[in-house]
Amino acid sequence: MKPFNLFPYDSNINFMRLRWISLATAGLLLLVAVGGMVTKGFNFALDFTGGVGVELRYDKVPDVDDVRHKLDASGYGGAQVQAFGSGKDLLVRLQADGKQAGGADQTSSIGDAVAKAASLAGNPAEKRSSAVISAQVGEELAWNGFYALLFVLLGFLIYISARFEWKFAVAAIIATLHDVIICAGWFALSGHEFDLTVLAGILSVMGYSINDTIVVFDRVRENFKSMRIPPRELLNKSVNQTLSRTIITSFVAFLTVFALYLYGGGSLRGMAESQMIGIIIGTLSSIFIACPLLLWLNVTKQDLMPKAKDEAALARRP
Repeated sequence: MKPFNLFPYDSNINFMRLRWISLATAGLLLLVAVGGMVTKGFNFALDFTGGVGVELRYDKVPDVDDVRHKLDASGYGGAQVQAFGSGKDLLVRLQADGKQAGGADQTSSIGDAVAKAASLAGNPAEKRSSAVISAQVGEELAWNGFYALLFVLLGFLIYISARFEWKFAVAAIIATLHDVIICAGWFALSGHEFDLTVLAGILSVMGYSINDTIVVFDRVRENFKSMRIPPRELLNKSVNQTLSRTIITSFVAFLTVFALYLYGGGSLRGMAESQMIGIIIGTLSSIFIACPLLLWLNVTKQDLMPKAKDEAALARRP
Protein backbone atom coordinates (compact mmCIF):
# COMPACT_ATOMS: atom_id res chain seq x y z
CA MET A 1 0.00 0.00 0.00
CA LYS A 2 3.05 2.31 0.06
CA PRO A 3 2.31 3.78 -3.42
CA PHE A 4 -0.94 5.12 -1.93
CA ASN A 5 0.77 6.88 0.95
CA LEU A 6 0.16 10.60 1.09
CA PHE A 7 3.27 10.98 3.20
CA PRO A 8 6.50 8.95 2.99
CA TYR A 9 6.51 6.04 5.43
CA ASP A 10 9.73 7.35 6.99
CA SER A 11 8.54 10.97 7.25
CA ASN A 12 9.57 12.76 10.41
CA ILE A 13 7.12 15.57 11.14
CA ASN A 14 7.81 16.58 14.73
CA PHE A 15 4.30 16.39 16.19
CA MET A 16 5.59 15.91 19.74
CA ARG A 17 7.33 19.28 19.61
CA LEU A 18 3.86 20.83 19.30
CA ARG A 19 2.37 18.77 22.12
CA TRP A 20 1.92 21.63 24.58
CA ILE A 21 0.39 23.88 21.92
CA SER A 22 -1.97 21.12 20.77
CA LEU A 23 -3.01 20.18 24.32
CA ALA A 24 -3.53 23.84 25.26
CA THR A 25 -5.64 24.37 22.13
CA ALA A 26 -7.68 21.26 22.92
CA GLY A 27 -8.24 22.52 26.46
CA LEU A 28 -9.34 25.92 25.20
CA LEU A 29 -11.81 24.34 22.75
CA LEU A 30 -13.17 22.22 25.58
CA LEU A 31 -13.75 25.31 27.73
CA VAL A 32 -15.55 27.06 24.87
CA ALA A 33 -17.72 24.00 24.18
CA VAL A 34 -18.62 23.45 27.84
CA GLY A 35 -19.28 27.17 28.24
CA GLY A 36 -21.67 27.08 25.28
CA MET A 37 -23.53 24.10 26.72
CA VAL A 38 -23.81 25.74 30.15
CA THR A 39 -24.73 29.28 29.05
CA LYS A 40 -26.72 28.74 25.86
CA GLY A 41 -27.87 25.15 26.26
CA PHE A 42 -29.19 22.98 23.44
CA ASN A 43 -31.97 23.72 21.01
CA PHE A 44 -33.75 20.45 21.77
CA ALA A 45 -36.01 19.11 19.06
CA LEU A 46 -39.43 17.58 19.46
CA ASP A 47 -37.84 14.24 20.37
CA PHE A 48 -36.89 15.73 23.73
CA THR A 49 -39.42 18.53 24.34
CA GLY A 50 -42.73 17.04 23.23
CA GLY A 51 -45.25 18.67 20.89
CA VAL A 52 -47.85 17.67 18.33
CA GLY A 53 -47.64 14.90 15.75
CA VAL A 54 -49.84 14.95 12.62
CA GLU A 55 -50.16 12.07 10.14
CA LEU A 56 -50.95 13.14 6.57
CA ARG A 57 -51.87 11.13 3.48
CA TYR A 58 -51.49 12.28 -0.13
CA ASP A 59 -53.02 11.04 -3.37
CA LYS A 60 -49.53 10.83 -4.90
CA VAL A 61 -46.10 10.40 -3.37
CA PRO A 62 -45.15 13.92 -2.18
CA ASP A 63 -41.75 15.59 -2.24
CA VAL A 64 -40.75 15.87 1.42
CA ASP A 65 -38.64 18.99 0.85
CA ASP A 66 -41.55 20.73 -0.92
CA VAL A 67 -43.83 19.92 2.03
CA ARG A 68 -41.22 21.24 4.45
CA HIS A 69 -40.90 24.50 2.50
CA LYS A 70 -44.70 24.90 2.42
CA LEU A 71 -44.88 24.47 6.18
CA ASP A 72 -42.04 26.97 6.73
CA ALA A 73 -43.84 29.52 4.55
CA SER A 74 -47.06 28.98 6.57
CA GLY A 75 -45.39 29.72 9.90
CA TYR A 76 -44.53 26.17 10.98
CA GLY A 77 -40.79 26.70 11.05
CA GLY A 78 -38.71 23.80 12.34
CA ALA A 79 -41.40 21.21 11.62
CA GLN A 80 -40.01 17.69 11.24
CA VAL A 81 -41.36 15.91 8.17
CA GLN A 82 -40.76 12.20 7.61
CA ALA A 83 -42.14 9.71 5.11
CA PHE A 84 -43.41 6.34 6.30
CA GLY A 85 -45.61 3.49 5.18
CA SER A 86 -46.33 3.43 1.44
CA GLY A 87 -44.52 6.71 0.76
CA LYS A 88 -47.81 8.59 0.38
CA ASP A 89 -47.96 9.08 4.15
CA LEU A 90 -46.05 11.77 6.00
CA LEU A 91 -45.56 12.37 9.70
CA VAL A 92 -45.31 16.05 10.63
CA ARG A 93 -44.07 16.83 14.11
CA LEU A 94 -44.33 20.33 15.53
CA GLN A 95 -42.38 21.81 18.42
CA ALA A 96 -44.43 22.41 21.56
CA ASP A 97 -45.31 26.00 22.41
CA GLY A 98 -48.03 27.91 24.19
CA LYS A 99 -50.43 27.69 21.25
CA GLN A 100 -50.09 23.92 21.10
CA ALA A 101 -50.64 23.25 24.77
CA GLY A 102 -54.42 22.86 24.55
CA GLY A 103 -56.61 19.78 24.68
CA ALA A 104 -57.85 17.35 22.08
CA ASP A 105 -59.98 19.91 20.22
CA GLN A 106 -57.08 22.30 19.81
CA THR A 107 -54.78 19.45 18.73
CA SER A 108 -57.34 18.44 16.08
CA SER A 109 -57.58 22.01 14.79
CA ILE A 110 -53.79 22.21 14.60
CA GLY A 111 -53.83 19.00 12.56
CA ASP A 112 -56.38 20.47 10.13
CA ALA A 113 -54.30 23.64 9.75
CA VAL A 114 -51.15 21.62 9.11
CA ALA A 115 -52.92 19.51 6.47
CA LYS A 116 -54.06 22.66 4.70
CA ALA A 117 -50.60 24.24 4.87
CA ALA A 118 -48.87 21.04 3.67
CA SER A 119 -51.10 20.52 0.63
CA LEU A 120 -49.30 20.68 -2.70
CA ALA A 121 -50.61 21.81 -6.07
CA GLY A 122 -52.57 18.89 -7.53
CA ASN A 123 -51.72 16.75 -4.50
CA PRO A 124 -53.78 17.74 -1.43
CA ALA A 125 -52.96 16.44 2.06
CA GLU A 126 -55.55 14.62 4.17
CA LYS A 127 -55.21 14.55 7.94
CA ARG A 128 -55.27 10.96 9.20
CA SER A 129 -54.66 11.67 12.87
CA SER A 130 -53.14 14.19 15.26
CA ALA A 131 -51.94 13.67 18.81
CA VAL A 132 -49.92 15.30 21.56
CA ILE A 133 -46.43 13.88 22.08
CA SER A 134 -45.55 13.95 25.77
CA ALA A 135 -42.42 15.79 26.88
CA GLN A 136 -41.95 13.10 29.53
CA VAL A 137 -41.04 10.66 26.75
CA GLY A 138 -38.41 13.14 25.55
CA GLU A 139 -36.93 13.39 29.04
CA GLU A 140 -36.69 9.62 29.19
CA LEU A 141 -34.94 9.59 25.81
CA ALA A 142 -32.44 12.21 27.04
CA TRP A 143 -31.56 10.10 30.08
CA ASN A 144 -31.28 6.98 27.93
CA GLY A 145 -28.85 8.84 25.68
CA PHE A 146 -26.78 9.85 28.72
CA TYR A 147 -26.72 6.25 29.97
CA ALA A 148 -25.68 5.06 26.51
CA LEU A 149 -22.78 7.53 26.58
CA LEU A 150 -21.59 6.26 29.97
CA PHE A 151 -21.97 2.64 28.85
CA VAL A 152 -19.85 3.22 25.74
CA LEU A 153 -17.14 5.05 27.70
CA LEU A 154 -16.99 2.27 30.29
CA GLY A 155 -16.78 -0.35 27.56
CA PHE A 156 -13.94 1.53 25.86
CA LEU A 157 -12.08 1.86 29.16
CA ILE A 158 -12.32 -1.88 29.90
CA TYR A 159 -11.37 -2.90 26.36
CA ILE A 160 -8.34 -0.62 26.05
CA SER A 161 -7.13 -1.45 29.58
CA ALA A 162 -7.23 -5.14 28.68
CA ARG A 163 -5.62 -4.71 25.27
CA PHE A 164 -2.97 -2.17 26.28
CA GLU A 165 -2.40 -0.70 29.75
CA TRP A 166 -4.15 1.90 31.89
CA LYS A 167 -2.13 4.86 30.55
CA PHE A 168 -3.29 4.05 27.03
CA ALA A 169 -6.87 3.70 28.27
CA VAL A 170 -6.79 7.08 30.04
CA ALA A 171 -5.32 8.83 26.99
CA ALA A 172 -7.87 7.24 24.63
CA ILE A 173 -10.85 8.10 26.84
CA ILE A 174 -9.72 11.72 27.26
CA ALA A 175 -9.26 12.07 23.50
CA THR A 176 -12.68 10.53 22.85
CA LEU A 177 -14.40 12.72 25.43
CA HIS A 178 -12.72 15.73 23.84
CA ASP A 179 -14.24 14.81 20.46
CA VAL A 180 -17.72 14.25 21.91
CA ILE A 181 -17.75 17.48 23.94
CA ILE A 182 -16.51 19.57 20.99
CA CYS A 183 -19.16 18.03 18.74
CA ALA A 184 -21.94 18.61 21.28
CA GLY A 185 -20.65 22.10 22.02
CA TRP A 186 -20.95 23.00 18.35
CA PHE A 187 -24.68 22.33 18.46
CA ALA A 188 -25.04 24.40 21.63
CA LEU A 189 -23.11 27.36 20.21
CA SER A 190 -24.68 27.25 16.74
CA GLY A 191 -28.22 26.74 18.01
CA HIS A 192 -28.82 23.96 15.50
CA GLU A 193 -31.56 21.56 16.47
CA PHE A 194 -30.51 18.67 18.71
CA ASP A 195 -32.61 15.55 18.11
CA LEU A 196 -32.20 11.78 18.34
CA THR A 197 -30.40 11.58 14.99
CA VAL A 198 -27.80 14.05 16.28
CA LEU A 199 -27.39 11.94 19.42
CA ALA A 200 -26.90 8.85 17.24
CA GLY A 201 -24.32 10.76 15.19
CA ILE A 202 -22.38 11.74 18.31
CA LEU A 203 -22.36 8.14 19.57
CA SER A 204 -21.05 6.99 16.18
CA VAL A 205 -18.33 9.66 16.44
CA MET A 206 -17.16 7.98 19.64
CA GLY A 207 -16.70 4.70 17.78
CA TYR A 208 -14.85 6.36 14.91
CA SER A 209 -12.59 8.33 17.24
CA ILE A 210 -11.62 5.37 19.40
CA ASN A 211 -10.95 3.22 16.32
CA ASP A 212 -8.54 5.79 14.89
CA THR A 213 -6.79 6.17 18.23
CA ILE A 214 -6.39 2.40 18.64
CA VAL A 215 -4.72 2.16 15.22
CA VAL A 216 -2.09 4.67 16.36
CA PHE A 217 -1.69 2.93 19.72
CA ASP A 218 -1.18 -0.42 17.98
CA ARG A 219 1.71 1.08 16.06
CA VAL A 220 3.11 2.53 19.30
CA ARG A 221 3.01 -0.92 20.87
CA GLU A 222 4.71 -2.56 17.89
CA ASN A 223 7.42 0.09 17.80
CA PHE A 224 8.06 -0.30 21.53
CA LYS A 225 8.72 -3.99 20.87
CA SER A 226 11.07 -3.46 17.93
CA MET A 227 12.80 -0.12 18.57
CA ARG A 228 15.11 1.10 21.29
CA ILE A 229 14.63 4.85 21.11
CA PRO A 230 13.29 7.40 23.63
CA PRO A 231 9.47 7.45 24.07
CA ARG A 232 9.15 10.94 22.57
CA GLU A 233 10.91 9.91 19.37
CA LEU A 234 9.01 6.62 19.24
CA LEU A 235 5.59 8.29 19.61
CA ASN A 236 6.53 10.79 16.94
CA LYS A 237 7.55 8.01 14.55
CA SER A 238 4.34 6.07 15.27
CA VAL A 239 2.13 9.06 14.37
CA ASN A 240 4.12 9.63 11.17
CA GLN A 241 3.84 5.98 10.14
CA THR A 242 0.05 5.96 10.51
CA LEU A 243 -0.48 9.50 9.16
CA SER A 244 -1.37 8.50 5.59
CA ARG A 245 -3.77 5.81 6.78
CA THR A 246 -5.45 8.23 9.18
CA ILE A 247 -5.98 10.98 6.61
CA ILE A 248 -7.11 8.69 3.77
CA THR A 249 -9.61 6.87 6.00
CA SER A 250 -10.94 10.13 7.40
CA PHE A 251 -11.27 11.69 3.94
CA VAL A 252 -13.25 8.74 2.57
CA ALA A 253 -15.51 8.68 5.64
CA PHE A 254 -16.02 12.44 5.37
CA LEU A 255 -17.04 12.18 1.70
CA THR A 256 -19.66 9.57 2.59
CA VAL A 257 -21.16 11.66 5.36
CA PHE A 258 -20.97 14.83 3.26
CA ALA A 259 -23.05 13.13 0.57
CA LEU A 260 -25.58 12.23 3.27
CA TYR A 261 -25.59 15.87 4.41
CA LEU A 262 -26.27 17.12 0.87
CA TYR A 263 -28.80 14.53 -0.30
CA GLY A 264 -30.14 12.83 2.82
CA GLY A 265 -32.85 15.40 3.45
CA GLY A 266 -33.58 17.55 6.46
CA SER A 267 -34.33 14.63 8.78
CA LEU A 268 -30.74 13.29 8.46
CA ARG A 269 -28.91 16.60 8.21
CA GLY A 270 -28.26 16.91 11.94
CA MET A 271 -26.75 13.42 12.13
CA ALA A 272 -24.56 14.06 9.08
CA GLU A 273 -23.43 17.40 10.52
CA SER A 274 -22.43 15.83 13.83
CA GLN A 275 -20.52 13.07 12.03
CA MET A 276 -18.66 15.50 9.76
CA ILE A 277 -17.54 17.56 12.75
CA GLY A 278 -16.67 14.40 14.67
CA ILE A 279 -14.57 12.98 11.82
CA ILE A 280 -12.54 16.20 11.54
CA ILE A 281 -12.05 16.56 15.30
CA GLY A 282 -11.43 12.82 15.74
CA THR A 283 -8.72 12.83 13.08
CA LEU A 284 -6.97 15.79 14.70
CA SER A 285 -7.25 14.29 18.19
CA SER A 286 -5.65 10.99 17.14
CA ILE A 287 -2.68 12.96 15.79
CA PHE A 288 -2.33 15.89 18.17
CA ILE A 289 -3.92 14.72 21.44
CA ALA A 290 -3.76 10.93 21.98
CA CYS A 291 0.02 10.48 21.70
CA PRO A 292 0.92 13.78 23.40
CA LEU A 293 -1.24 12.59 26.32
CA LEU A 294 0.76 9.34 26.41
CA LEU A 295 3.97 11.34 26.57
CA TRP A 296 2.50 13.53 29.31
CA LEU A 297 1.57 10.35 31.25
CA ASN A 298 5.20 9.24 30.86
CA VAL A 299 4.47 6.02 28.99
CA THR A 300 7.37 3.58 28.63
CA LYS A 301 7.97 0.12 27.24
CA GLN A 302 7.38 -1.32 30.71
CA ASP A 303 3.74 -0.19 30.58
CA LEU A 304 3.15 -2.80 27.88
CA MET A 305 4.75 -5.66 29.79
CA PRO A 306 3.06 -7.32 32.79
CA LYS A 307 5.18 -6.94 35.88
CA ALA A 308 5.38 -10.68 36.58
CA LYS A 309 6.82 -11.34 33.12
CA ASP A 310 9.36 -8.58 33.58
CA GLU A 311 10.56 -10.05 36.86
CA ALA A 312 10.75 -13.56 35.38
CA ALA A 313 12.75 -12.29 32.41
CA LEU A 314 15.16 -10.46 34.72
CA ALA A 315 15.58 -13.55 36.87
CA ARG A 316 16.70 -15.60 33.86
CA ARG A 317 19.42 -13.14 32.92
CA PRO A 318 23.01 -14.09 33.88
